[in-house]
Amino acid sequence: MVRTISTLAIITILCSMVQADLLPPVVCGVPVQVPESLATTPFDIPRTLCLPPGFSISVVARIPGARFLAVTPDRGLLVSQPSTGRIIFVDPAADPSSNASVYARGLYLPHDLVFHTIDEQTYLYVGRGDAIVRFRWNPGDRAAHDAEVVVRDLPSGSSGELRGAYAHELKNFAIDSEHRLYVAIASATNANPEERNATPMRAAIHRYEADGSNGRLFAAGLRNAEGVRFLPGSDQLWAVVNNRDNLAYPFEDGSGLFRQVFQEYVNNHPPEAFTAVRDGGDYGWPFAHPNADTDAGWENMPFAADAENNPLGAMYPVEKFDRISKGIPAHSAPLGLTFLQHTNFVPAFANGAVVALHGSWNRVPATGYKVVYFPWNTETQQPGPQQDLVSGWLDEVSGDVWGRPVATAVDSSGNLLISDDHSGTIYRVTYSEPVAPTASGSNP
Repeated sequence: MVRTISTLAIITILCSMVQADLLPPVVCGVPVQVPESLATTPFDIPRTLCLPPGFSISVVARIPGARFLAVTPDRGLLVSQPSTGRIIFVDPAADPSSNASVYARGLYLPHDLVFHTIDEQTYLYVGRGDAIVRFRWNPGDRAAHDAEVVVRDLPSGSSGELRGAYAHELKNFAIDSEHRLYVAIASATNANPEERNATPMRAAIHRYEADGSNGRLFAAGLRNAEGVRFLPGSDQLWAVVNNRDNLAYPFEDGSGLFRQVFQEYVNNHPPEAFTAVRDGGDYGWPFAHPNADTDAGWENMPFAADAENNPLGAMYPVEKFDRISKGIPAHSAPLGLTFLQHTNFVPAFANGAVVALHGSWNRVPATGYKVVYFPWNTETQQPGPQQDLVSGWLDEVSGDVWGRPVATAVDSSGNLLISDDHSGTIYRVTYSEPVAPTASGSNP
């Protein structure tokens, strides 16, 4: 059943929520608008999602395995497709039946996409599985050209010591105001301490000069930092991080559960991370993990020692690690991070961040499968409480899943674009300002 809400109620809710720095509660049953030419599975039947009042959602393109997004300087959209080694160009203004074309092909696991300008020349930077490459960008480009390898020899499945066993091979990165690259090199395993002895260290972020030289460790203990972005207007790096699975109970508290792995504990531990990342920081993995079961809640959580790799903190006191800024429910699998500041997103909510939660595989019941919003506190420069922005790809009653969001981007018109690699879809979330009703029977 579709829940409806009056225009006057929408305006009242929006005003009160903006003052409280919160999104209004989502309205479920919002139809996903799908062009007839794109209405193949899962859109061969009507689909609905949950969004705040005033927002609508439509399908822009169907791209199998769609991952990360970048809005081009000329209002197009690039979509990485690591499963095929391609980057796809989408013209959102074209006929949906023919609005996608191949921009680049033959790339090794292309993933993150970042536009960046140096000395008036704009480049598209691409995170390959084994390198960071860039292509010169000129207005109107529809095919990649002038390729350069910027950062070489990143760990990949073909690295000798890994022998193809690399669980988190895809690369994400960010570029600061001095054109330096910050590359997330994720772990190859769930929780093997040997990752810290690798060269370069895995489960870490490394910094490189603009030409790819002088690579060095920037921050450690980040198992799989997928969303890596700078807070707009600053060189403060932030990341969303997928933490470990199958965490054993870490406390010797008389319960007899110490070092046991059981579903009730695994369900909610450890939280995923949304955190500021400092130069020289160490965020714990695989020796300690944030613990939400304290009075701190999700904010600046203390650590619990890993019962497998650092039992009771005997090897590494948990106090030595940098606490993360904000927790996200365990196993949500945060991937894309987009700061809304300095974009054309709905002004009332443009001081915040959105994170795509890809969804859990080992939690009962499942969690994630949605895009969430964090209002931003300009005084503390910290994210506020997590709130749902778009949800409904997971049927919480049956457990059925028909979509898994990966990444987001804001286009020049202020619409939010979302990629979904499960259904192979690019969505566009649009906001329409509600119009207040006029009084009837009044004289001019």
